[in-house]
Amino acid sequence: MLNLEKLSLYLIVRNKDTFVDGNDLKKNVVKIMPRLNQCLFNINSSISLRNQINLPSNEDIQRTFKDFPNNHIISCVDHSSEIERSECHIYSYPYTLKRYEHITNSFPGGFFKSVCVISLFDERPFEHESFLRIAQSFPCLKELT
Repeated sequence: MLNLEKLSLYLIVRNKDTFVDGNDLKKNVVKIMPRLNQCLFNINSSISLRNQINLPSNEDIQRTFKDFPNNHIISCVDHSSEIERSECHIYSYPYTLKRYEHITNSFPGGFFKSVCVISLFDERPFEHESFLRIAQSFPCLKELT
């Protein structure tokens, strides 16, 4: 994979001690692929809230992408006390993948013209405004779960 120039990565990571962030991607992807010009990704990672002292904020995650090459990165961190889990969703924008999974009430919006399948997941009920934001963000939506 040393000659790889473009990478599209869709990854779900569960039960890790920390979130996947920009430092992970730089160390484990970008650094070992010297010819990589474009890295498109959608990564959702989760951690247990048990035994956690300092949970990273959305701003903490964004700081890890400070020097990330050629991408605008969106992140969304949600902490759920009911299910004792925290989730971090990071993706490159503009988003070119066909699926967008685990949308929560914290979904920041945007324009996702290639996405046709989404799933919602949150311990809090989705309000009318959330559905409006989702409808505006996904004009080609065909499947919602």
